Amino acid sequence: MCTQGKNNFGEKMKTTIYIALITALITTNVYASEGIISLKSKSSVAETTNKLVGLLKSKGVTIFAKIDHQQGAKKVGLEMQPSKLIVFGNPQLGTRLMQCGAQAAIDLPMKALIWQDKNNQVWLSYNDMSYIMKRHNINQCAEKTLAKIAKILNQFARSAAN
Repeated sequence: MCTQGKNNFGEKMKTTIYIALITALITTNVYASEGIISLKSKSSVAETTNKLVGLLKSKGVTIFAKIDHQQGAKKVGLEMQPSKLIVFGNPQLGTRLMQCGAQAAIDLPMKALIWQDKNNQVWLSYNDMSYIMKRHNINQCAEKTLAKIAKILNQFARSAAN
């Protein structure tokens, strides 16, 4: 019994370290805060959004919604910097996470926010999978799925931001 517990702990640590390394290796123009990873984009909000949506669709990922926050603000007479939210997912992967912890559904489907700051720098932000893993205590059940999702998200984000 003790050996099995040590093996599970070792596997959990490997997965956590793997997710952290993937996150750290994305680019130098990255910061993580409160469970969110943000990458600097070399393009406008519209261009970055189009790149991301194109990449997701090319891999068979479902786009559930595109929300233009700037347009929403204009409709009520307010102004804000460009900001678009893309809601997307892959039910085959997402369902595995929800089977491990039903509350993970609050963070699913996945979301990416492409936004422009006050200095006109464009960013692409998304949830850090290691944060979701800890938040929903699903590391024991879905650690390989989480690592796979983290790797895929990082690839999509890095490609869309360049």
